[in-house]
Amino acid sequence: MFGIGMPELIIILVIILIIFGAGKLPEIGSGIGKGIKNFKKATKEVENSETDKLDEGDKSS
Repeated sequence: MFGIGMPELIIILVIILIIFGAGKLPEIGSGIGKGIKNFKKATKEVENSETDKLDEGDKSS
């Protein structure tokens, strides 16, 4: 996974804990989750619109 192993992930998590504190982690996780959800939704909408455009092009030919 991008050359990042378990020790590196643990170090990153510890640094995040030090910077933001344990109280903020649920908020940060929630925000990241919502961002990923919105990104997936947007990419799916783009795929669907492109598929619809291709289908319309096939019908008019």
